[in-house]
Amino acid sequence: MALSPSDAKSLALIAERLDPAHHLLFITGAGLSADSGLPTYRGVGGLYGDDKKTRFGCTIEEALSGPMLEARPDITWIYLVELERTCRGATFNRGHAVIAEMEQHFERVWTLTQNVDGFHQQAGARHVIDIHGDLRTLRCTRRRCRHRERVESFSHLAIPPRCPRCGSVVRPDVVLFGEMLPSAKFTSLIGELERGFDVVFTIGTSSLFPYIRLPVELAPDLGAVTVEINPGQTAVSDLVDLKITAGAAEALDTLWSSYLARRT
Repeated sequence: MALSPSDAKSLALIAERLDPAHHLLFITGAGLSADSGLPTYRGVGGLYGDDKKTRFGCTIEEALSGPMLEARPDITWIYLVELERTCRGATFNRGHAVIAEMEQHFERVWTLTQNVDGFHQQAGARHVIDIHGDLRTLRCTRRRCRHRERVESFSHLAIPPRCPRCGSVVRPDVVLFGEMLPSAKFTSLIGELERGFDVVFTIGTSSLFPYIRLPVELAPDLGAVTVEINPGQTAVSDLVDLKITAGAAEALDTLWSSYLARRT
């Protein structure tokens, strides 16, 4: 799909601004992985309808919550398997690859992602704060048991799956609804924000969570340029310096190509 004239102009301006930039932050959400064929759960065409009711009479947020996992792990796991099935066979797209390539070019590039698909790491990015975890990393729910394993899919798992060491229920190493963020990852985010960034990108996220909006809100005090890549209106659309309405992968590929062309 051809870029709109306004998007093309904005991307050219961003490419110019990247010339003196040394420190970049990318904040990514489901809209980036949508170009890999994954659904945007809250957006148009998302996995669940407006009522978000499951066949158990609870909302999807209740089904995928910490309290439900503790009380009825079978219900939580039914929907965890459904979520994992949407990712099965998919892989990173050009948008993820561009961010990974930028890591090799600029002095410091970090990615804060809400996604649990692991695509940034698959694309080769090393500086990733996956604030909500990784869906395919499983760990035992028993505190004293340190069992962890990486699985390629959930297709072979019982519902709910059990720890091979102690027999307790295992879970993905992700943040479920009603659970706290991992303190170490949040501390890492704050530390990187304190070091500062020249450009902050927010890509494919509705920015509903305060910690996802935070870097954009702090950017003016840090002297950072803010860029949003998202076809829809979000919680930060009125805060950013530049808004791109094109798809994430297309916009990032165009931006990177434009930037590299300027340097040849």
